[in-house]
Amino acid sequence: MGADDRDKDLAYRIGSAATSSAAGTVYTLIGLLMTVFGGLSHTGQLTKVLLGAETVLIIGIVASQAWLRGAYLRLRRAKPKAMADPTYFDLMRHQIERDLTAGYEDIADGRLRVFATDVVRLSLQLLRTLTKADGSIKVVRATDLTTNPHILSGRSEYLAENKRFIASGGVIKRLFIVRRSDLESAEFAAPLLDLIGQHRSLGVQCGIAVRDRLRPDQAIDFVVFGTGAVLIEEEQGDADYTSGRSSIEFKGVDRWIGTFDQLWPVDGVPTPVMRLQQYEATARQQLDENKWDALRVGAALDSVD
Repeated sequence: MGADDRDKDLAYRIGSAATSSAAGTVYTLIGLLMTVFGGLSHTGQLTKVLLGAETVLIIGIVASQAWLRGAYLRLRRAKPKAMADPTYFDLMRHQIERDLTAGYEDIADGRLRVFATDVVRLSLQLLRTLTKADGSIKVVRATDLTTNPHILSGRSEYLAENKRFIASGGVIKRLFIVRRSDLESAEFAAPLLDLIGQHRSLGVQCGIAVRDRLRPDQAIDFVVFGTGAVLIEEEQGDADYTSGRSSIEFKGVDRWIGTFDQLWPVDGVPTPVMRLQQYEATARQQLDENKWDALRVGAALDSVD
């Protein structure tokens, strides 16, 4: 944690303590005591001092409540006595409230972890929000650790949202990161090129990178939404997303943009695009002729460095 983060955390803790219910009770008691002493005092000067202090205290309480409303969620709590079985309801309420609020501290710190089908739901929400966000940079930078092209091609709802985003004026750059052995396999190349063709038909800019040539910190599956958020896939989901785990970060997004721009340079024709052009020309010809030559395919990959 940096110095700025420590200062913010300390300020947050002080603010939380100063606006707690216990602190509110103390403020009220102090105010009452000031009023009483002011009324009992026979010294005009002391009365003025106490009234002035009380005024400052009231202003402080009002300001703290305004800060509290901006910093915290306020939710109505149900009354157990109004339920058929108050004891049972109270036990269930505690569990449900704990589950509902478990992620709030994380999102307050600018991060969120999502699992299984929630990964799809949040991915769509991130893209839709970027589409509607006025003033945001409408560029999506995505890397895919492609191990099974069939899974990616089946995510129709996300692909449809990609198409809508591009139609609204957005740009999507998608880098397929693939192992060399898979790129040199005819059985893998055919569905991969179909997948790339599917994305191109939506208006997505596509490129490929050889996973074996990348550093571990580059061979990561992530999507950067504008400059506001990055979704990092920690465990790739299956076709129905009954599994899968990702994290969403709203801080440090520039670092991920930098990682992507190292792989997909912004000047001139990007290397991944040129590599895909060379690979695709060779691979499609061989697939059409049913004469696969892994050495020639590998040479096409190596022709662009």
